[in-house]
Amino acid sequence: MGEKDIQDNFFDIIEFLPDATFVIDINGKVIAWNKAIEEMTGVAKSELIGKSDHAYAVPFYGEKRPVLIDLIFKSNLEVENKYDYVKHEGNVLYSEVFLPALNHGKGIFVWSKASPIYDNSGKLTGAIESIRDITEQKLAKKNLGKLNEELLKSNRIFKQLALKDSHTGLYNHRYLGEVIEAEFFRAKRYAHPLSAILTDIDYFKSINDVYGHQFGDLVLKQFARQLKMVVRQYDIVARTGGEEFVVLSPATNRADSVALAERILEIISLYDFGDESHKVKLKISIAVASYPEDKISKGADLIDLADHILVKVKEFGGNRVYSSSDLKKQDKDVSPGEPEKTPDVNLLKKELEKLTRQANQGLIESIFAFAKTIELKDHYTGEHVEKTVHYATEVARELGLPKDEVDKIRKASILHDLGKIGISENILLKKGKLTKEEFDEIRKHPQIAVDILRPIQSLQGVIPMIYYHHERWDGGGYLNGLKGDEIPIGARIIAVSDVYEALTSDRPYRRAFPRDEAIRMVKESSGTQFDPKVVDAFLKVLQQEK
Repeated sequence: MGEKDIQDNFFDIIEFLPDATFVIDINGKVIAWNKAIEEMTGVAKSELIGKSDHAYAVPFYGEKRPVLIDLIFKSNLEVENKYDYVKHEGNVLYSEVFLPALNHGKGIFVWSKASPIYDNSGKLTGAIESIRDITEQKLAKKNLGKLNEELLKSNRIFKQLALKDSHTGLYNHRYLGEVIEAEFFRAKRYAHPLSAILTDIDYFKSINDVYGHQFGDLVLKQFARQLKMVVRQYDIVARTGGEEFVVLSPATNRADSVALAERILEIISLYDFGDESHKVKLKISIAVASYPEDKISKGADLIDLADHILVKVKEFGGNRVYSSSDLKKQDKDVSPGEPEKTPDVNLLKKELEKLTRQANQGLIESIFAFAKTIELKDHYTGEHVEKTVHYATEVARELGLPKDEVDKIRKASILHDLGKIGISENILLKKGKLTKEEFDEIRKHPQIAVDILRPIQSLQGVIPMIYYHHERWDGGGYLNGLKGDEIPIGARIIAVSDVYEALTSDRPYRRAFPRDEAIRMVKESSGTQFDPKVVDAFLKVLQQEK
């Protein structure tokens, strides 16, 4: 095959290459211009074959830019800012460039490759350039980049959502589990304190029961917002359960954390939660655990200890702040000289006590939550109960009653109006005088309370106090007409506290009596309606508080 035949075959191959391809000779004349480049540029082969002086470059590049093939012959040509890049690999050149004049003015991205052509003797005779439209690949890569950015952004958002409580916007239990170990490691390494404040809303079930879960959800959001406002900017606030929240306070010791917890308790007690239709006050139980005051080995121990303390707070009525130092005061229950038990027996005894306590606590919590619904039905009764509990507890202490008896009286005073849950709101909130039939309904509330509490074994001791708290010292009360010492001491104490608090409170049918007038009325009833000994103790409590 002769040189002419080889050249013809070469040009035939070029003609049908998928990439836009052209060839120039050593004199710069176009000697090949295939179909693909005709379609890309819109310039026919017949217009360029045999021409030189860069006539072919103008329609292709849109400006007087040296095409890549020129660099084969003139390596010193200025190409700065003419291409996105030019790369040499031996004698072969590669480039990438945006061509604005093509594709009806929209422009395209092209990839080019230029190679020298030599004859059999190794003499340079020309050069060949192939061009590929990579616009679609560029756009796909760009879109892929955008998609990846969106995915990364979405992943960041999803990660944040995975660590946030969707309802309150606070961090969740998962995030707390991660961050507490990091904070504990930092506290140990730099000898800094670390505290956890565990907060639980008392009797929250009653809010859901009376107003519904939608209202309860609103209250939780408002509580979370208030909690976030009270704590410091660097404190970490998380919702770890239904109505349970944790404040993690780095670089904060026990004393400062207890002070913060007390401030939370005070501010929450002042806030009205709810909406325009309904407002409720919240009571909260708070437990504080602190490193290094509390000996722990990992961050999770801090939460476990706080949870243990919170159980104790609930046992003692809630609405207070406890730390482990408060538990130590409560746990001094081993009498001097008591024979030491074996470790196994002690362990078993503690476990049984714990299980029993948890079971009792669950029942008591449900009953107290039930009692709390009265406050939601009748705001007066709720406030009245709180103050009655205070006076009854202080009078019991003034009388020097045993600690366990004081605790029973406190629980009884909390539950003494429980039976009003069965009384119509029309009667409870009536502004005028009650009819005989309505008063007879009201008189049923001690019996209703007893019927509710009777199945609860751990509350048997408070039932007589609740049942008889409307009996009179002279025997003229109800339900059974007991008199004098026949009436349980707890019921006699609740009776005085109940009446005094009723006298000094606004009622639906009258305004509150002045304090001095109420005291005079209580004194006048000593020996008739009330136990004189209880009245004396009650007046001492009032005097001390004044």
